[in-house]
Amino acid sequence: MTAIDPTAHLTAEQIEELGRELDAIRDEVIAGRGEKDAAYIRKVISAQRKLELVSRGVLLFSIFPPAWVIGTAGLSVAKIMDNMEIGHNILHGQWDWMRDPKIHSTTWDWDHVSPADQWKHSHNELHHTYTNVIGKDNDLGYGIMRVDEDQKWHPFHLGQPLWNFINACFFEYGIAAYDLELGKNLNKRRRKNPEFRARAKDVGRKIRKQVLKDYVIHPLLSGPSFLPTLAATFTANLVRNIWTHSVIMCGHFPEGVQVFERRSINGETRGQWYLRQMMGSANISGSKAMHFMTGNLSHQIEHHLFPDLPSNRYAEVAVKVRALFEKYELEYVTGPLPKQVFSAWHKVFRLSLPNKKPKVKTPDREQELVAA
Repeated sequence: MTAIDPTAHLTAEQIEELGRELDAIRDEVIAGRGEKDAAYIRKVISAQRKLELVSRGVLLFSIFPPAWVIGTAGLSVAKIMDNMEIGHNILHGQWDWMRDPKIHSTTWDWDHVSPADQWKHSHNELHHTYTNVIGKDNDLGYGIMRVDEDQKWHPFHLGQPLWNFINACFFEYGIAAYDLELGKNLNKRRRKNPEFRARAKDVGRKIRKQVLKDYVIHPLLSGPSFLPTLAATFTANLVRNIWTHSVIMCGHFPEGVQVFERRSINGETRGQWYLRQMMGSANISGSKAMHFMTGNLSHQIEHHLFPDLPSNRYAEVAVKVRALFEKYELEYVTGPLPKQVFSAWHKVFRLSLPNKKPKVKTPDREQELVAA
C-alpha cells in the first residue's frame, strides 16, 4: 500500500462510469469474435506442435553440438508457446466460445506438472478475483516473499532474492506446490485430509507423466545421444521456467504496481474491481514477437481486466484502455522488458530488508498485513 492513494481523486460516480466504459470495450470484442480469431489459435497450436516435433527429431542426433543447439533452442520456444500463448489462455476459457472440444478449458492438457483443474482454481478463481490483495491472492509473492513495506519483516525475508531465483528455475514445480497450498498443508492433520491427498496424488501423476516423457522416453529414443538429449530437455525446461517467471514478475511486481489490504475489497463494486485490476498490474512494451512469446501477458493490465477475451485481441484493446487511464488521470505502468525485470528484482531486494522507519500500525491492520 502506498502512503498516497493514486485513485483518491476519483469520485464514486467516476469509478462506476469507468466500469461501464470498460464493460463496453469488453462487449465490443465479444460481439466481434469470429473465424479470424479461431483461425489464429488453430494456427498457433499447429505451429507449436510442428516446432516441438521437429526439435525433438533434431535432438535424436544431439550428440553433435549443432544439433544440440538447434534442437534445444527449438524445444525451448515450443515449450514457451505451449505454456504461454496456448495453455494459459485456453485454460482461461478464452477460446471456449468456439465450442471446439479439442480447444476448450475443460479438456485441454498442457506441458506442465500442475494439473489443469488445480491451476484453474488457484489462478482463474482466486488470483484473478483477488488480484494483489494481501492474504487473499497467493500469487502475490507465492507465499515466500514480502511484497509490501507495511508487511511485518522477519529475518527469513533476507533470503527472498534466493528463494525467488530458485522458484524461477523450477517454476512449474513451484506453481504445482502453490496450487496444492503445500505450505499450509504440511502439518500432519492436514496431510491426512482426503481432499488434499487426492489433489496431491493428481500432482504426483502429472509429474510422473512429464518426467517420463521428457527425461526417459525421449532420451532413450535418442540412443547414443541419450545424455545430450537429457541435458537439452532440462535446459529447455529451465529456459521456459525462467522466461515464464520473468513475464509474470514483470506483470505483477514492478515499482508502481499497487497492493491492497484485505478489508479494502469489502463491498467492492464492479467499477472498483476494474480499478483494482488497473492499479495492480503492469505491462511490457515491445515488438509483436515479444508480445507473442509472453502469451500476450505483456498486456497484463488488459488481461487482468478481461481475462476471458482472446489473447490476440489484447493489442487493440490496450489502445482503448490506455486512453481511459489518461482520461481518469491514472498511471499506466509499462516499460521494456529489461526495465521491468530490473524494477521487479529491485523491489524483491528492497523488501527483503527491514524498513528504516517502520510505520505505526494498529493491531487490526497489523493482522491484515501478515504475509500469506
